Amino acid sequence: MLKLTKALFCAAAFSMAGLAQAADPIVIKFAHVVAENTPKGQGALMFQKLVATDPQLKDKVKVEVFPNSSLFGDGKEMEALLLGDVQMLAPSLAKFEHYTKQVQIFDLPFLFDDLAAVDRFQQGPKGKALLTSMDDKGIHGLAYWHNGLKQLSANKKVILPKDARGLKFRVQASSVLEEQFKAIRANPRKMSFAEVYQGLQTGTVNGTENTWSNYESQKVNEVQPFFTETNHGLIDYMVITNSKFWNSLPEDVRSELQKIMDQVTVEVNKQAEALNLTAKQKIIDSKTSEIDPLTPEQRQVWREAMRPVWDKFSDEIGADLIKAADDANKAS
Repeated sequence: MLKLTKALFCAAAFSMAGLAQAADPIVIKFAHVVAENTPKGQGALMFQKLVATDPQLKDKVKVEVFPNSSLFGDGKEMEALLLGDVQMLAPSLAKFEHYTKQVQIFDLPFLFDDLAAVDRFQQGPKGKALLTSMDDKGIHGLAYWHNGLKQLSANKKVILPKDARGLKFRVQASSVLEEQFKAIRANPRKMSFAEVYQGLQTGTVNGTENTWSNYESQKVNEVQPFFTETNHGLIDYMVITNSKFWNSLPEDVRSELQKIMDQVTVEVNKQAEALNLTAKQKIIDSKTSEIDPLTPEQRQVWREAMRPVWDKFSDEIGADLIKAADDANKAS
């Protein structure tokens, strides 16, 4: 009888422990380095809210959002993800050069005609395959979030590639972006985003490239009299998670999280496009600078001038990938 009572007690204890364990939700720490009022910041909060209210996930998963580098700074976040100290990030695509050279495709100049072409490529088989191309390094991509297409700015009017010759342009630390300016005999200068305004003001650099929203938020139009609406490259983020963590989740949880992420992505990308249009209008209204659009003929001249950059990185990125991206310019 005593043995039976003991056995029943143990069974009850294990059952209670199991219930307690089942009640503990899976915690996803989503960290990023920007403010909450940006499309990326809003996207993280929207993901948190939709997970919290999802009937299938509300008791199983809890998302905690850490904006403004409040958990890990720009230089430490990738290491933190691989160590499992954070479960989700949304770094700039430029951050992945050390993990896969293929992601450099988004830096290739004048490859995509517009944002619709970018979307067609990212949603196609080759673009989706890039999301999982770093799984063997412990990084699993969930979605692409847009910042927007890049425009050129300078202290003189730059309409054709020859107009940029000899000018010093600020670039991010990217071998593709350095070659982009070397191809038109301009001088690339690596410089952090925070230094750009002063660099342009003092003449350390004569021009730069960025999205309308980044230009306007940093007041670059105060120190750049000319912008060229080139739409020549992309600034994007990839929402990533730790592969081991992702694969450890139950299939139904993983599937529902991906569904919510896809839903959030549509909204984030809409917001980013709206923000860029608003920012461009603010620059126009400020009357500080001239914005020059390119004609289709002028754009073609730029594209031909940049083709050697595509060729130079073709082996690293993959000729088939570049062709798929170029094909995405043709709406089916």
